[in-house]
Amino acid sequence: MPELQAVLQGLVDSRSPVYTVETPVVYNTALDEIGPDSEIKMILVGDNPGRREQSAENRRYLIGPSGKIAEKFFRDNPSLGIDFRKNVIILNKTPVHTPRTADLRRLGDSLKNDCHLSLRFMARLLFEFHEALTSETCNPPPVWITGYCELGKNGIFESYTEELKAVYGKSNLKKSVFLFRHFSMNQFTADLKRNTAADNTPPGETLAETLRRIGTAYRKRFLW
Repeated sequence: MPELQAVLQGLVDSRSPVYTVETPVVYNTALDEIGPDSEIKMILVGDNPGRREQSAENRRYLIGPSGKIAEKFFRDNPSLGIDFRKNVIILNKTPVHTPRTADLRRLGDSLKNDCHLSLRFMARLLFEFHEALTSETCNPPPVWITGYCELGKNGIFESYTEELKAVYGKSNLKKSVFLFRHFSMNQFTADLKRNTAADNTPPGETLAETLRRIGTAYRKRFLW
């Protein structure tokens, strides 16, 4: 796997910095810091680990440019009450590293099978986290799945979608799953801006309500 990933890295735009593939399958070590006293308010799902995430000195999800945009968004919107680095569990659709998400399509046949297995595993892991953080006395935390274009039929993450639908089944937790655009390249903030234009936003709608409205619409389009 490292050799193939290195080949993919070499095929990336020549303007991109060359780097060594150090962690082909990236476990998010930030999960090890979660304990009984942690105040988790949200689960956020990205795509797959990129160059910075796979670095041996990091091995954490969403610490590159996309993560910085996400962190700034929550910092600039204190009404949401979310500290991105303290209150959010970050998962990915797959832990398999590629320079770009689209490169997952270019993995060899044997690795594609492993990738599909990882997609299904990560979907089940998301549901297990979601269940574990929900109790009879507490509302379920929202799940934000960022990046939805490849979730559909023949998409890179079709297996993830299929497994999500299977594990969530008839669970009431389905209502607290929301889909959004990527934080990368400011897609999320641009989409939010479009949806908060004067002719789109209901009078008196709060930011939290707007996010719920957007996330629900995309969820109904791609999931349930």
